[in-house]
Amino acid sequence: MSTITIAWIALPFFLGFVISLIPRLDKYLSLCVAFVSLGYALQLFVSSPLTLKLLDNFGVILVVDQLSGYFILTNALVTAAVILYCWHSGKTAFFYAQTVILHGSINAAFACADLISLYVALEVSGIAAFLLIAYPRSDRSIWVGLRYLFVSNVAMLFYLVGAVLVYQAHHSFSFAGLGVAPPEALALIFVGLLTKGGIFVSGLWLPLTHSESETPVSAMLSGIVVKAGVYPLVRCALIIDQVDPIVRTFGVCTALLGVFYAVYEKDTKRMLAFHTVSQLGFILAAPKVGGFYALTHGLVKAALFLIAGVLPSRNLKELQHQPIYTPLWIALVIASFSISGFPLLSGFGAKVLTSKNFLPWQAIAMNIAALGTAISFAKFIFLPRGGEVQGDASPGFWAAVILLIGGLFVANIAYYEAYSVANIIKPLATIGIGWVAYFVIFKSSVVRLPRAFEQFDHLIGVMSLILILLFWKGFAWLGI
Repeated sequence: MSTITIAWIALPFFLGFVISLIPRLDKYLSLCVAFVSLGYALQLFVSSPLTLKLLDNFGVILVVDQLSGYFILTNALVTAAVILYCWHSGKTAFFYAQTVILHGSINAAFACADLISLYVALEVSGIAAFLLIAYPRSDRSIWVGLRYLFVSNVAMLFYLVGAVLVYQAHHSFSFAGLGVAPPEALALIFVGLLTKGGIFVSGLWLPLTHSESETPVSAMLSGIVVKAGVYPLVRCALIIDQVDPIVRTFGVCTALLGVFYAVYEKDTKRMLAFHTVSQLGFILAAPKVGGFYALTHGLVKAALFLIAGVLPSRNLKELQHQPIYTPLWIALVIASFSISGFPLLSGFGAKVLTSKNFLPWQAIAMNIAALGTAISFAKFIFLPRGGEVQGDASPGFWAAVILLIGGLFVANIAYYEAYSVANIIKPLATIGIGWVAYFVIFKSSVVRLPRAFEQFDHLIGVMSLILILLFWKGFAWLGI
């Protein structure tokens, strides 16, 4: 198992190099990598957890277990869907090579249990994501990519200083070292991960980046890339008791902030991006079950971004007067139902499981966030249908969407215990209230939300403010 794990981590980087040498095999090798990760993730659910310590405290500590399995499975399915979507698009071997490298670095992040190896994995993923964002080579895409890269690198500088402080206190780079590290180490590491993961106000780089990227890149970014910053927070919350309330607090704040913007946003891709921020908050608000929620969200959000890319317009006001091709509308509605928590789809089980793991002080705020989700996706569910076939909906598009939506139905089986009368009534009531609120209040409302905090200079400034907040929280919870 140890040899298989190391080979699995190395495979994407090796095949990414091979794709550059043999461009004709780009799509096939990329899809092969995704399916290998799929097989590896599935076996993690039936095997014992594995811990590998390489080169002692100075080297790499790998931990793969069921929590890792959920995130790796998400990565595999989203990557496979994106490759299928791009199959007939004429993308070059460079695109597929970077997709495979991004996939491999994200996998490595999900297996890391030490701060330095995680730093390397996150930096590699940041570079690969930047190259995919800038792939069209337009002035806009290059600026959006550089903006993402600059913010990411500044955040990781904070993180790296925090990692050094952990080693100074614990003589190890393992996650467990955060438990005895000084509050400033916790603050510096968390500001890096919160920014990288798109959490709370330090993650407001996310909406512009995800909405302005090409459709398949948006699906990768929202479906899986941001979770590379969220996963270590979830892992640390499960290992260290003092970290758990900090992570849960940021989860609640993030869920509310993201859904507030999503409710009022009229651009489809920006609405999905803001809702990604909100859903990341749900993952952090209940760390114990964050893996299953991450899987559900990754499948849904990747599908929704792919579907949004072939809609006749990004403007929701215009879409209300342009009937959508019926099969496309059905796919849009199924994905929207899942993320709203409708039964028969994995979003229902994820919502129920997560709500059962909230602490009492979280319940009201997270119920408000769930209501905001129902309001947000009523915008999609009640769009008119019956339009002509969309020219951009290629066979590759349908293969990708079927894979992702099929995953929502299959994953629903994982938590069949959720199907009790009490558990079904609450999500349906929330969805019903959300739909009523949408028609009565939000459908015709026009509210222009400020974008000042999304500007580059403000993003860097907000990191400093979050750092101060984390210092205060660290001192408070660590009893200093």
